[in-house]
Amino acid sequence: MIRVLLVHDIWLMRSALTALLEPADDIEASSACWEKAPTQARSLLPDLCVVDADCPGSSRLPDHPTGQCELLVLATSCRPGVLRRAAQAKALGFVNKDASPAQLLNAIRLVAAGKRYVDASLAPDLVQAADMSLTPRELSVLALASDGATVPETAGTLQLSKGTVRNYMSAIIRKTNARNWTDAIRISQGAGWV
Repeated sequence: MIRVLLVHDIWLMRSALTALLEPADDIEASSACWEKAPTQARSLLPDLCVVDADCPGSSRLPDHPTGQCELLVLATSCRPGVLRRAAQAKALGFVNKDASPAQLLNAIRLVAAGKRYVDASLAPDLVQAADMSLTPRELSVLALASDGATVPETAGTLQLSKGTVRNYMSAIIRKTNARNWTDAIRISQGAGWV
């Protein structure tokens, strides 16, 4: 029996995914929101954790919510930043949210067996995620700015000078091929980098 923990912050989505897996004789599914996933994982000891990488709580993805079990990520195409965070969290499976239920079941069985599964429609985004040129520090500056932080606030939070923050901002604009800072934030949010 494959024990699966479905993690999503929207209760209706958790319920729908659980109901989708119920008919499978070899899968036992339960669900939790991101906040409760670590506690649920410690008590259930799942073989596999399926997470929606686009839901609000998934920003904690690098801190894999369930620790020791395998990780399968549900994602949409054209969001390489989301896939990069999933790869950093050591996800073994990547399934497009437009995939059929049969594809999801196949991916769950493969990942639970310790095998990698990459939905063909997500492969180009995974390659792009691997080629991402922004440094971790640039991503930190970008994340703060996308949340509305000013240059002085960003400098204070990251313990940098204002000039250094401006230099990072210029590098981000150049690397994202943006017209200006606002455009760089829009491009980065669209790609899922922040």
